[in-house]
Amino acid sequence: MARGLIVDDSKFMRKIIRETLESGGHEIVAEAESGTDGIESYKELKPDFVTMDITMGGKDGLKAVKEIKDFDPKARIVVVSALNEKTIKMNDLEIKAQAFVTKPFEKKHLLDKINKMLT
Repeated sequence: MARGLIVDDSKFMRKIIRETLESGGHEIVAEAESGTDGIESYKELKPDFVTMDITMGGKDGLKAVKEIKDFDPKARIVVVSALNEKTIKMNDLEIKAQAFVTKPFEKKHLLDKINKMLT
């Protein structure tokens, strides 16, 4: 199906997201544990989509989404965070993610969001 990049500081959460997306037929081309690494991986690999955590040490997900979108305005990004969409938008009304999924999530819900975004 599509090539994805997972950006999350939790190794456990990256594993859950990877298993979920691979079970839906997607290929995970890389994982990153910080916003900075996620940006570099995106520029190098140009995946079809990104899952992005928000609260990470160093460069957080809000900054990483902005930098990826500045680099590629057509980037497709799903925020996967313990913060809900309303809380995220209170901190940044300009965030340009296509979808938001709140942790913990139902695996089918995440897969549905990704698949819908890709159509």
